[in-house]
Amino acid sequence: MADKRVEEKNGKNTLKDYFAFGEVFGYFFRKRDKSRPSNFNLKMMHGINKLSIIIFLLAIIFLIVKRLF
Repeated sequence: MADKRVEEKNGKNTLKDYFAFGEVFGYFFRKRDKSRPSNFNLKMMHGINKLSIIIFLLAIIFLIVKRLF
């Protein structure tokens, strides 16, 4: 516990911080909010955002695999 506090003070990130994909998965698998307005432009914007996230993650995986092999 003390190590974690020391890292927070130093501003160093751990390996766990780099692989925290909770927010990304939350973006893909969240429930609809009925109180927010929805229109075609908003749906397309979110669709393009999801597509770009998927392409980015695939590119990162490709680079890692290419580097290892």
